[in-house]
Amino acid sequence: MKGPIPRTDAADRTDAAARTDGTDGADAATTSGARPGAEPGGGAGRFLRWDTAVGVLLVAVLLAGGGTTDGFAEVTNLSAALNDTAEIALIALPMTLLVVAGQVDLSVASMLGLSSALAGALWDAGWAFELIVPLCLLVGVLGGLLNGWLVTRVGLPALAVTIGTLTLYRGLASVVLGNKAVSDFPESYAQWASYTEPVPGTFVPYPMALFAVLAAVAAFVLHCTAAGRSLFAMGAQEEAARFAGIRVKRIKLVLFAVAGLTASFAGIVYTLRYGSARADNGLGLELVVIASVLLGGVDFNGGKGTLGGAVAGVLLIGVLNNLLTLNDVSNEIQVIVTGVLLVISVLTPRVIALVTERRRRRAATAA
Repeated sequence: MKGPIPRTDAADRTDAAARTDGTDGADAATTSGARPGAEPGGGAGRFLRWDTAVGVLLVAVLLAGGGTTDGFAEVTNLSAALNDTAEIALIALPMTLLVVAGQVDLSVASMLGLSSALAGALWDAGWAFELIVPLCLLVGVLGGLLNGWLVTRVGLPALAVTIGTLTLYRGLASVVLGNKAVSDFPESYAQWASYTEPVPGTFVPYPMALFAVLAAVAAFVLHCTAAGRSLFAMGAQEEAARFAGIRVKRIKLVLFAVAGLTASFAGIVYTLRYGSARADNGLGLELVVIASVLLGGVDFNGGKGTLGGAVAGVLLIGVLNNLLTLNDVSNEIQVIVTGVLLVISVLTPRVIALVTERRRRRAATAA
């Protein structure tokens, strides 16, 4: 007589999904498969080393810049360097969550431009700035929800959807403001976004102080909650996550809405920081954001990475751009450097994985 049929991981996930709601389903999907940010055979250590390497490289660049470039280590310059990174840093937070979940949003820079254009048009029409800001944020949420709806309800891939809305939102920005440049925004708001008025007792500008708070919240959510484990499960294997009871569509919709909201807020910061609203503000910024996230060790295929690594990637690119500017390197060369870093950040983990796999096979053959 045959014995009982062994239970499978899928069966365990089925029971877990039947017993629990989506929150506990996240735990089921996570515990039945790979750990968040981990790969079989020691992948977690690899990504930890990658994050550490980016952090060490950041420190090395800071030290080298301070020793070789006049004015780099001055407090005023460091404050300016942080402030120049504000929009990239803010948008990188939801982008990290999206990429971990196996998604991407290429429309964020266009949403930044649309928010800037809308703010400029409304300010030029005599609206109070206190009304302009919430309206721009609402537009950002609606734009993010459109992305999320097309991905979750229509079933289109996020890459294709956001390439389309990248063009759509930039076109809307041109319709709203045209070729005009609007300035003379309220001085109190402009000072908030300026590096010349940092948080008292520090050299940290207010936008980056806000980023630090939001980064801490995002890190807690991603690495210390069931919701964060759900994102890793979705990125690692979406069907298994759905099978475990995780509300995949709802989570995606929320992520895209948050990305739109953050990009819109970054548009307000960008406008105030430069003192000018234009339809082409933030053009091409989405590539810098993605490069920062991937440079920090977040896997573009989803399911792996850390928020701390993404933050280190953002700061590293910001510091490098500041150093290049101080050394009179042109913007075109800075774009090339960003492109090279993007290629390296995608290629290096693949090379490491390939080398590790070959070593495992050799070890298995030798045994």
